[in-house]
Amino acid sequence: MEVAPRLVVGLGNPGAEYSKTRHNAGFWFCERLAAGEHVELARESRFHGLVGQSRRAGYSILLPQTYMNHSGQAVGALARFFRIAPAEILVVHDELDIPPGQLRLKFGGGLGGHNGLKDIAAHLGTQDFWRLRIGIGHPGDRAEVINFVLKAPRQDEQADIDAAIDRALGCWPLIARAEWNAAMQHANAKPKPPKSTKLAAATHANKDSI
Repeated sequence: MEVAPRLVVGLGNPGAEYSKTRHNAGFWFCERLAAGEHVELARESRFHGLVGQSRRAGYSILLPQTYMNHSGQAVGALARFFRIAPAEILVVHDELDIPPGQLRLKFGGGLGGHNGLKDIAAHLGTQDFWRLRIGIGHPGDRAEVINFVLKAPRQDEQADIDAAIDRALGCWPLIARAEWNAAMQHANAKPKPPKSTKLAAATHANKDSI
């Protein structure tokens, strides 16, 4: 039987210098979810992060403050304390292999080389937890990935990412009721061509006309 999440984790890096970088897309979602659900986030040293609880709805929101590569330390500490099973955890994170403007909601599977997910899986002892992947696109060169994720998106990319987060928040009522299949259909549906794609197409067309 599928269950609603008791823990929603947004991945990112703490500090003002990282707040607008692509790697913090998980933070962006959870900050907006907390604001919309009137959940106050506060630092909890025992859980190594910013934590808020919706006692009415019965779930917690966690933003690990351990830096991305040690996210599992925070997730493991909170999950053990509240006896939250891995299948009751939703991790929201940036995804290189998905273009800006798109989402993927899935359960379990591979970790896609994402260091935050790797550390969470190591601390939980399993990869069987829910993930909401927010597309940020790929630089096209593996050697540029670290530099890419630690920079802010272009303005058009940011608009597409924000639109995807809007859609993800629209899925939240379904997720909160454990209607995962309906949530996946909504989240994973291909959206209209994002603004960044339209801009690139228009630029290419203008060049061809010169």
